[in-house]
Amino acid sequence: MAQCHTPGTVDRPAGAARRVVVLGGSGFVGRHVAAAVRASGAEPLLVSRRPLGDGPDRSFPMDLAGDGPDGLARLLDTERPYAVVNAAGAAWSRVPETMDRGNHLLVETLLSALATAAWRPRLVQLGSIFEYAPPAPGTTLDERAPLRPTTPYGWSKLRGTRAVLAATEAGRADAVVLRLSNAIGAGTPASSLLGRVATQLHAADAGEEAEVHVSPLLASRDFVDVRDVAAAALAAASLPAAGQVVNIGRGEAVPVRAMVERLIAASGRRARIIEGDVAGVRPQSGLDWIQVETGTARRLLGWTPRHSLDSSVRELWHAATGRAAEESYS
Repeated sequence: MAQCHTPGTVDRPAGAARRVVVLGGSGFVGRHVAAAVRASGAEPLLVSRRPLGDGPDRSFPMDLAGDGPDGLARLLDTERPYAVVNAAGAAWSRVPETMDRGNHLLVETLLSALATAAWRPRLVQLGSIFEYAPPAPGTTLDERAPLRPTTPYGWSKLRGTRAVLAATEAGRADAVVLRLSNAIGAGTPASSLLGRVATQLHAADAGEEAEVHVSPLLASRDFVDVRDVAAAALAAASLPAAGQVVNIGRGEAVPVRAMVERLIAASGRRARIIEGDVAGVRPQSGLDWIQVETGTARRLLGWTPRHSLDSSVRELWHAATGRAAEESYS
């Protein structure tokens, strides 16, 4: 049952089941998208490179970048979901090819699957604010900002976004792109700044002052709770017009130092922050000031962030301590 689309409109497939395919379903954002889908009364179908353990959702091991589009195309035709949320991809890596494989090649394969399948769901592509050129301090970053990434990660995400928008314009896909600011919350990766801080706090002996080693805390960033990101993805799945790009953030620039201090307070630990060069930390991106303009998200998606940053860091800390406890007994 092939669907015919006009760019900028969406013809939701007749009889589309209340199912959502979540690519990267085992990852940080993917797990929260799946939870939001479940809470809405729909059924999440999780796709990830590795088989998932026991859980409430059906899952399908699939390596899109390595195996090609056929498996996903068959899944779409069999399950007939009303949306696919692409929460898969590569985080920052010292190897540019790794980021391009996860953020561009994977997207091209996904688009091939959508073009091959007879069933045409809405695609919600999760991009990044790092696709933009660095904004001037004190300004807000809206969807009209110039696209000039300063990192290989930003370029890999932008190539994926451009592929999605081109496919939508040509009628080969029905997609919306969300460019995310810094998502935080339960499951924040240990490789991120706040994830590394949580690891160091947990590793310190109880009652002793922890030493938290970080790169210089000079930036101000727009942090948004991952639960709010998941809510935005669900809203985008039902947006009438395709081909839209929407920035997702809280709409405030918060000093990174303040976020580290918030996390230390949430942990209840005594800690001393030590700034300097830290091995393995990603280089400066040039985006030292990020404040996202949220008007488009409010207007098109009816979306505003609901969770406070204090709530976000508490969730981050509780999940990090639980993860550390599990690892110590594994």
